[in-house]
Order: sequence, then C-alpha cells, then structure tokens
Amino acid sequence: MALKEKKCKPCEGLTEPLTNEQEDTLKKEIPEWTLLRDTIHKLVRTFKFKDFNQGIAFINAVADIAEEEGHHPNMCIAWNKVTLELFTHAINGLSENDFIIASKVDNLYTNPD
Repeated sequence: MALKEKKCKPCEGLTEPLTNEQEDTLKKEIPEWTLLRDTIHKLVRTFKFKDFNQGIAFINAVADIAEEEGHHPNMCIAWNKVTLELFTHAINGLSENDFIIASKVDNLYTNPD
C-alpha cells in the first residue's frame, strides 16, 4: 500500500525510531524531501508559491491533514515559501508516520511554475 493511502498510528514513545535502511526504503516514495541525519533524523521540504496567501492556504491544508492523522509537522512561512519539518517528537527520530504525512502533503501540492 502506498504511503499516501496509509493512516498514521498513535506513537507514545514506545517504538524505536526507524533504522537508516527503513528510512532509505520509505524515502523512495517521497523523493522531493530531504532526509537529514543529524542528532535527530528529520524530513524537510520547502514548497514555493506565487504569493503569501497561497502559502497560507497550503499551511491550512497541511494543518487539516495533520489534525486528521494526529501527527503534526513543524511549519515555517516566508512570503512565498513554506518549509515543513517532520520527525516524531516522542521517539526523537523518524517513524512511518512522518513519511505518511510527507506523502499526503506531496499529494496536495501543486507547483505554481
């Protein structure tokens, strides 16, 4: 089943973060995202829009997905750009939930160029 078709599972910190190998496998479904392996493994992507209002509309759509899935990204807007950062706070690393949210966000994004 594709990531965008899956639902996030509650994570209370009882599971281990994904291994590098698991991350690499899931990353293939979200090629536009950057996988950072610093102290805490994270997924990051910046989305570009024609203007501020389109960026805000996108953030609101991402917020709807996050609320529905119960898994929330860090979001930052700078005029026509929105940067999302995903990781599972409860485990200080990446879970499948992060990849599911990334895939769902990719599915709603339309590049304005």
